[in-house]
Amino acid sequence: MSHGQRGRRGGGNRPWRPQIGERGKNVVEGLNENSPVIQSFRKFASELDAKHDRHERLVKQSRDVTIESKRIIFLLHSIDKESKREAVLAEAQTRIASLNTTIFKEIAKELQGQDQYQYLRAVSPGIQEYIEAVTFMFYIRDGKLPHWDELQPSLSYGEEGQINLIPIEFFLGVGDLTGELMRCCIQSLGTGSTKSCYEACSFVRDIYIGFMSVGHTGHREFQRKLNVLKQSLTKMEMACYTLAVRGNEMPKHMLADVFSTGEVNDGADEGFCD
Repeated sequence: MSHGQRGRRGGGNRPWRPQIGERGKNVVEGLNENSPVIQSFRKFASELDAKHDRHERLVKQSRDVTIESKRIIFLLHSIDKESKREAVLAEAQTRIASLNTTIFKEIAKELQGQDQYQYLRAVSPGIQEYIEAVTFMFYIRDGKLPHWDELQPSLSYGEEGQINLIPIEFFLGVGDLTGELMRCCIQSLGTGSTKSCYEACSFVRDIYIGFMSVGHTGHREFQRKLNVLKQSLTKMEMACYTLAVRGNEMPKHMLADVFSTGEVNDGADEGFCD
């Protein structure tokens, strides 16, 4: 085998298995299973298998959280008039509480006694989508953004474990929230609710200022979400500007069509480098 072909498994989709020569077989057959070294490696193999199995279970549970959180967000977007507000909010709160007591509780049990950071990539998508849904509900209900300490008790289960709400995950979830607020802002123009558009724009502007004050986090997703946040804010500010300047020239419900086809400059934010 040439140097360039070393390590090729070949054989199409057939599983690759190492070829053990006669000398290797003799060594394997002569291993002392009672050796402390062999026993240690058997233990390591068992622990590694358990870790991989736990990781796969957490990925599936996180996917279920993501799906349900998206459904809650879609539900909250269905509030197009005040008469539906209370009923939709009540259903959203019930479904969030159900997430806390079912899937998240199972995740907490899986993580009990484990280092959560080792499994962060498995659960991160679900946690971020959950944060997006919960903060969206808080905004619609209270007009404010909750602190992550307010959400932590809902993810704590006493002796059955807890999910530590890591601040950077909260920030990333809030970054996704701004996209939903941008949609609310544009949709509110279609219903003639100009006040909601201005309020959402001001709220997202405050979030953007907060993100800019965080500085360098070392997280690769933070910069990407900050850029998306800026795009959303720019589109909302253009909507408010056009509403103020051209609001008397056309019916307000037609302004939504103007922004649905508009383009926003997506350049990188000043003060940050890729």
